[in-house]
Amino acid sequence: MKIDFKSQSGFSIGNFILEFVQSIVLALSVFVLLYLFVAQPNEVKGNSMLPNFVNGQYLLTDKLSYQMGDPKRGDVVVFKAPPSEPCAVDECEYIKRVIGVPGDRVMVKDGQVYLNGSKLNQSFLPDDFVSEPGSFNEEGIEKEVPEGQYLCFGDNRSHSRDGREFGPIDKNLIVGKAFFIYWPVNYLGLVPTIRL
Repeated sequence: MKIDFKSQSGFSIGNFILEFVQSIVLALSVFVLLYLFVAQPNEVKGNSMLPNFVNGQYLLTDKLSYQMGDPKRGDVVVFKAPPSEPCAVDECEYIKRVIGVPGDRVMVKDGQVYLNGSKLNQSFLPDDFVSEPGSFNEEGIEKEVPEGQYLCFGDNRSHSRDGREFGPIDKNLIVGKAFFIYWPVNYLGLVPTIRL
């Protein structure tokens, strides 16, 4: 006895399975292309970006913007750990804010950050946040950001390992710009644009 899986409308299980598999392959291909070239998800780990980003948040990182332009002061960027960092072997990524671009002079003094000789307006941080010096940005010593590099600090300056310690990073280490928070849903929205 032969079983006919075709209905009178011409539907067959074989065609259905083939179309379903093609749809899955197409969706996965689009996802992989988007992930590799357009945007990727990142998780905020730790408290170095408080109060603007919290531990466990998930955000999307735009990987295209810096292919066509350069990071700007105030951008929140995701970058691969510089070679001097212990986790660089495991290819960990940091999320920090761009404080200095090539040619900028940056100094940490008396708990404040100075950019090109002027005290930096950091209205995006609480008044009681203190910017401590590090082994790169030593107390009261102005440092210039070299060509092709960017100096990035965490927002939570007392609890962030960042450029104050390891110095500026090469542009080629920057994965992209954080632009959209998607989890938890109560934080859902675009990352605010801040210009320094």
